[in-house]
Amino acid sequence: MDFGIFGFIVAGLTVGFIVGMTGVGGGSLMTPILLWFGINPATAVGTDLLYAAITKSGGVLVHSKNKNIDWTITGWLTLGSVPAVMLTLWFLSTLHTAPDAMNAVIKQALGVVLILTALAVFFKQRLLAFAHARAGGNYRPSGASLRVMTVVTGLILGTMVALTSIGAGALGTVALFILYPVLATRRLVGTEIAHAVPLTLVAGFGHASMGNMDWAVLGYLLIGSLPGIYIGSQLTGRVSDNVLRPCLAAMLMLIGAKLVF
Repeated sequence: MDFGIFGFIVAGLTVGFIVGMTGVGGGSLMTPILLWFGINPATAVGTDLLYAAITKSGGVLVHSKNKNIDWTITGWLTLGSVPAVMLTLWFLSTLHTAPDAMNAVIKQALGVVLILTALAVFFKQRLLAFAHARAGGNYRPSGASLRVMTVVTGLILGTMVALTSIGAGALGTVALFILYPVLATRRLVGTEIAHAVPLTLVAGFGHASMGNMDWAVLGYLLIGSLPGIYIGSQLTGRVSDNVLRPCLAAMLMLIGAKLVF
């Protein structure tokens, strides 16, 4: 087997294992790995988006079966995210005649979102405590204002995901915890996964239409990730979250800082 092919399979296995064990969004790990392999930023983002859509589809089936998805919240998020994806893709298409400019924009955005994801991972427990405190206090947003905030959240996530392939996992889940602190954690996680599939699917095919896709690499990543996710899921809780979270946050922060600066 060619070393490059083997490398992509191992990358899929590694990311799948980490995602299965920690729940951290695969995009924040996979896209930087693809850049390290020498794939240009636009193609790395496009390939990772369809990789995420395919791998998360199985999660939607499981969460739906277990009634862990609030389809109303998913709908409001999608109402903001899909139009945002289309606008962002249109913006990128205007740069398509200047690939260097498009790759520069994606690379800078990727660095910023990686830093934000690192902060979300590192301060996750404090953010959850803040959300729970609001739930136990006087947090009573009206239905209309909550729907507007949910749509705006979807708009922000859609823009970030279309630009970088990152944001639907760690950032999306934290945002939902803050907006809907009274919902059970399993339903918030399931809802965000359900939202991530159409979001990454639309963004992925949009990038593919611009040629920002490597179908062979996508296949190799999936070959590795499917067993990786299964193995990682079996080890969930075996390694202390207090050890894993700072390590992952530091790694994402370093990669993000390198891309930005």
